[in-house]
Amino acid sequence: MSCKKLSLSLLFVLVVAVGCQNAPQPKFDGTKIRGYASALYNRELYQQAVVQYNFYLDNYTLDDSEAAQINYSIGNIYFERVHDYEGALTYFLKIKHLYPESELLDEVNKKMVECLERLQRSADAQQVLEEATLLDPSQAQASRSGEVIAKIGKRRITSGDLDHEISLLRPHLQAQLNSKDKKVEFLKKFIANELLYNTARRKGLEKDKEVVEATFRAKKGFMVDKLLAEEISKEVNINESDVELYYKANREQYGEKDGNGKVVRTKPFDEVRGQVMQDLIREEQKKAYDRLVQRMMRAEAVNIYDDKVK
Repeated sequence: MSCKKLSLSLLFVLVVAVGCQNAPQPKFDGTKIRGYASALYNRELYQQAVVQYNFYLDNYTLDDSEAAQINYSIGNIYFERVHDYEGALTYFLKIKHLYPESELLDEVNKKMVECLERLQRSADAQQVLEEATLLDPSQAQASRSGEVIAKIGKRRITSGDLDHEISLLRPHLQAQLNSKDKKVEFLKKFIANELLYNTARRKGLEKDKEVVEATFRAKKGFMVDKLLAEEISKEVNINESDVELYYKANREQYGEKDGNGKVVRTKPFDEVRGQVMQDLIREEQKKAYDRLVQRMMRAEAVNIYDDKVK
């Protein structure tokens, strides 16, 4: 190697070394900067927090996991606090493309869909859904047996799924679905409801105060009904003899009456047996309900002050 070439090489090394020495070094420890950014966020100084988080990203050496987490925090600030959905989308896309192995990827996909829907870009939102293997694995629904009759993205709807949904309807509604056209119409309504439900979830409506309250009340009512069904069924045991005795004690109740309410014909037991059994069960259930509630009120030392109710 010539002296000239050697001199140039040494000069290059010296320039690089001097440049590295002159590069500005962060004045504070990285944990302090991150803590400062969090403090700004907690004081609702969101834009200032974003500036500090970005400074932390640009000036400190982070592993991929921490870098993805910081970018996710910035995206959430834009999404939840500033309501800048394009800004949020920028950071969520950054995680998806620069940190594809991040454990946050499922959450990032959800947030991207929500951003796109708020920007009224439904087609792009659907593309994100289809690109993700599963938006929310906990919500995956296994298809029932049968031929695939529809798809929602990657989710298959089978004839078994349709039959199951129909079976959940009240008997008189099931009877109305007696043709192919009516079943197709029901299938379309079912799919529409699923799409609306998924959109509502992505918009976070499951956390809406009215939804939470209504869900609680519905759950409470179902639990009470379930308890009553279990407890009362233990106490109501009716046999054929009970039904006949009830009929004899209330014979006039099952008679044909004229316009003045006078019994003109007593219906025989075999003719009204079904009605008699229903009436007896209803009466026995009412008695069992009253006994159950009275026991509970005594156990819980309930006092009701009638005179103070106005």
